Amino acid sequence: MKLSEIRPAKGAVKKHKRLGCGTGSGHGGTSTKGHKGQKARAGAGAKVAPWFEGGQMPLQRRLPKRGFKPINKTVFQVVNISSLAKLAGVTEVTPQVLFQKRLVDRATQPVKILGQGTLSTALTVKAHAFSASAKQAIETAGGKAELLGAK
Repeated sequence: MKLSEIRPAKGAVKKHKRLGCGTGSGHGGTSTKGHKGQKARAGAGAKVAPWFEGGQMPLQRRLPKRGFKPINKTVFQVVNISSLAKLAGVTEVTPQVLFQKRLVDRATQPVKILGQGTLSTALTVKAHAFSASAKQAIETAGGKAELLGAK
């Protein structure tokens, strides 16, 4: 056996379609596109958008519109009491401190404190919003919950 004699297995390689090469190519004069019609044309006019339904009322127009997105919705970054309990050597918690300790992603976006977990140390927590259970947990531990102005 020589390297030049190696051939792929029978039926493993398929001859590719040579479109637009006339009747001798084995694909006829229409190049497998059928007779006339939009998909038989050449150029930009032949392209049909994937959502086009042949002139039928498209799905995105048949379905009703639902709901809305509020423009001025305040999106809070949430931090739980259990995360505040892990902060060592901190007596005053602000959004900047939470950002430095990587508990929030952005220092500029408003922060809301939620009440999951327990707090044993007295902390002064400054945030843009508190849940009722978080405020109660901070005050029972001997700390203060201070609201910051809305951004």
